[in-house]
Formats: sequence, structure tokens, C-alpha cells
Amino acid sequence: MKKQLILLGKYTFIRMSRRGSILHTRTHWLLLGLALLCSLVLFMYLLECAPQTDGNASLPGVVGENYGKEYYQALLQEQEEHYQTRATSLKRQIAQLKQELQEMSEKMKSLQERKNIGANGIGYQGNKEQAPSDLLEFLHSQIDKAEVSTGAKLPSEYGVIPFESFTLMKVFQLEMGLTRHPEEKPVRKDKRDELTDVIEAGLEVINNPDEDDEQEDEEGPLGEKLIFNENDFIEGYYRTERDKGTQYELFFKKADLMEYRHVTLFRPFGPLMKVKSEMIDITRSIINIIVPLAERTEAFAQFMQNFRDVCIHQDKRIHLTVVYFGKEGLSKVKSILESVTSESNFHNYTLVSLNEEFNRGRGLNVGARAWDKGEVLMFFCDVDIFFSAEFLNSCRLNAEPGKKVFYPVVFSLYNPAIVYANQDAPPPVEQQLVHKKDSGFWRDFGFGMTCQYRSDFLTIGGFDMEVKGWGGEDVHLYRKYLHGDLIVIRTPVPGLFHLWHEKHCADELTPEQYRMCIQSKAMNEASHSHLGMMVFREEIEMHLHKQAYRTNSEAVG
Repeated sequence: MKKQLILLGKYTFIRMSRRGSILHTRTHWLLLGLALLCSLVLFMYLLECAPQTDGNASLPGVVGENYGKEYYQALLQEQEEHYQTRATSLKRQIAQLKQELQEMSEKMKSLQERKNIGANGIGYQGNKEQAPSDLLEFLHSQIDKAEVSTGAKLPSEYGVIPFESFTLMKVFQLEMGLTRHPEEKPVRKDKRDELTDVIEAGLEVINNPDEDDEQEDEEGPLGEKLIFNENDFIEGYYRTERDKGTQYELFFKKADLMEYRHVTLFRPFGPLMKVKSEMIDITRSIINIIVPLAERTEAFAQFMQNFRDVCIHQDKRIHLTVVYFGKEGLSKVKSILESVTSESNFHNYTLVSLNEEFNRGRGLNVGARAWDKGEVLMFFCDVDIFFSAEFLNSCRLNAEPGKKVFYPVVFSLYNPAIVYANQDAPPPVEQQLVHKKDSGFWRDFGFGMTCQYRSDFLTIGGFDMEVKGWGGEDVHLYRKYLHGDLIVIRTPVPGLFHLWHEKHCADELTPEQYRMCIQSKAMNEASHSHLGMMVFREEIEMHLHKQAYRTNSEAVG
């Protein structure tokens, strides 16, 4: 019975479903017929309401004219032209969008290829999978051969390849010839493009670091990722080993942060190769400035004025060691030190007195050993040197214990009495600090100013005490480093000046020392053009006299 009830329910459900389907179909056709009927009525109404006209009625345009067949044809044609114009415009916009999309795709592909060149490579052609393995091996071998990670043993002081330094706007260069300047904007497009390319590559390394980079992700004040840009670029150095490639040392810093970002890049005559990316914290790096001195108290007073402005008021991470030779002038030096330190509440200085003949190497050796607080970065300085706070940071960034020593090239100023002969008096020293051909030159034959760590200086044996008198001791120390394994950073720096002072070459000097002294004296006096004017002064005056006489004779005649 139960089974029958179930079958009956199913049969009833099926019949009801069929009936519902038939009813739904009928309702659908009924509505469709009503819609067609309404459309027919509306069409007849429009025909009845249409204005009467004959076949000769013209197109509308004048008030009172009748509207006929031609009107609607013209209206349809106008609408068709409008839509054709619109369609053409849309097609053109679609084509432009396709082109822009293709360009964006190519740029994205190029950026991806740069990022995927390899674990140690930053390149602009292809990626790691596309580049042949033997080519990558060759490029890496170029880095291994170059003096990037370790120093090279060189035969003499002339064997080292110096760096040239640059900022966003200027390049400071050693090799000038007759057309280049010690400080100039890159004129050649290839040089401008090269340095721009290098800075962009350095930013790419910092902003998108690899897992093996020695740097931590930093956040901005709002918790966002810290992004560096070209305005954060502080300075860079580059040098080219002609059979290997070009090395770049780049330093970046945010204005509100203390740490510097250091990126080393190498172009082995191909794509740039990242050597390393690291963070350098120099906030606690103390510099012990060591100055050997004998007499010259007026020059020392000027030195201490610069020291107060830069080291005490700005840098504040400096210790001063003065090694004074002899008794004459010692009390004056003490008075200058006490005056500067008392008014600035500065007490980080040491005065060592030696009652013996002046010897620069001896003084620097004594000054280095007078420090008893462990490791420290030393700056061997002279009393005629004017330096900036930026130079002190360059000193910290380019010296590393057991790794690198810094030998900056000083810009030596000419005799101000000659440079500013056309003025009533030379301007203040601060206004003389400019990098011009007629104001000075890069002192690339001098090795006296150097930044190096105390441990490296003691390990290498310090200065040669057998060198007596003027010059030579700094060259001997420089050669020791060249013969060792440390990297020597040799580059002109814009914040280091040698102030002009008169030189006296004593008869007691050896022939070699006397030649070096005379050479230095001649180089320090004036530029080539100014020296030429002095040499030919009588000839020039005679010419001017003849010209004046000729002018007067023509006027009288």
C-alpha cells in the first residue's frame, strides 16, 4: 500500500509539473502577442502624426519648411558619420593604449632581467639563464684579478692607480692636461651617463637588497620601507684598471640618519658586478689628529681656529695630539691650546714636548704611540692644512683596520700675493678655498696627509727614522703599504687644502731632498700662466710702453 501511495504521489507530481509547464508556455506567448500589438498600434500612430509633405520638399534649415523623406535620410546619414568618427577615434585610442602597454611590458621585462642576472651580478643584457656560464666565470675572474678585495704588491709609488672622486654635480680629477680642470661638471655625455648609471645601480642594490647583503631593512617614521634616491648620494670614487675593468665605491646617507650605506660595484668591461653592500656606522669613530710642529706659532693659531670650527663645534669626535719640537715657542703653543679649549670646554688633546731637532716622521711616530686607549683611526696632518667636516667623514669611510688605508690628494693653494695681485689685498682664507687652475693644483706628488688605523701603522713599522730633514719619510711609509696587502685608497678630496707658505730649502739637505724641496717650492708658487707672466714681465712692459708711445704719436700726428 505504501508503495502504491509513493507511485501515486510521483504520478501526481509529474502531471502537475506538465500542467505548470503548459501554463507557463501559454502565458509567455500571450505576453509576446500583447507586445507586438502595442508596437503595431504605436507605429500606426506615428504614421498618422507624421507631417504631410510632397516629394519635392527640401532638407530642413529654414523655419516653416516641411519635414519629409529627405530629412530623415539626412538625419540618418549625419548619425552614421558621427558614429563612424567616434569609432575611428576609439580605434586610434585603442592602438595607442596597446603601444603603451607593449612599452610598459618591455620595461618590466628589462627590470626583471636586471634583477635576475644572478646572485652576484647586476646587468642590463639578459639574465642568468641566458648568459653563458663561461662568460659569467670570466667576469667573476676579472673581479678576482682586480684590486677590489685585496691589495696588490706594487714596485713603486707611481704604480698605484688613483681614484677620482665625484658627486651628483661635479668630478674631482687628477689628470687635467691643458683642457680639463681640477673640479668640473662632466662635459662628455658618456661620462655623465656612466656616473648616472652607476648611481642608479647603487640605489637598486640598496633598495632591493639580496639575502647575502650585510644590511637590515629600515623603516621610515611612519613604518614604511626606507627608500633611497639620488639626493641621498654623498660621494663616490672610481678608477679603471685598463685590463680588468672599473671599480666604483659609492656612499649614500639619509639626512636624518647617522649610518652610511656603502656599495662597491665593478664593471669588468661588461655589466656592473655587485661586490658588496654594507652599512657603515661611523657615529662612534674617533679620529686622533696628530700634528708635528716646531715654532710656526702663527700658523698653529690659524690651524686651531679651523680645528675649533670643524672639530669642536661640528664633528665632536676628535682627539688632537700635538708633538712639539724644541723649547722656543712652546709656551705660545700651550697658551693657544688653553685658550681654544677653555672657551669651548674641549679637553681631548695631548701635547708632547720633544727637546730635539724637528723630524716629521719622528713626531708622527711619537704621536701614534702616545695614544694608550687601544685601536684608533689616525689622521697625520700638518699645521698648514685646512680641512672640512666632510673630509673627516671621508677619512672614516675609506680607512679600515687590516683592510684599507686612505691617502687623499690635497689641493694645494698658490701664493695669494700672486693669485690676487690685481686686488688691494688677498681675501680671507675661507674665500681662497676654491678649485681653480689659477688658484691651486692637486698635490699628487705628496703623501704626507693620510688616514690609517694605529694597528696597521704599528704593524708595518711606522716611519723610517733614518730619514733626516725635509721630505722623504712620507714616501717611504707609502711604499711600505704598496708593498703589502692592504688596499691603498688614493683620490683627490674636495675638503682638504694645503695653505701656501714660504719654503726654505736648507743647504744641509741631500741632493735628492734639495731637488724635491725646490720642485715643491716652484709648484706651490703660482700657476703656469701666472709664472709665465712673471718670467716675461719685462717683455710685456716693453710691449705696453711701445703701444702707448705709438698711440700718442698717432694722436699728435
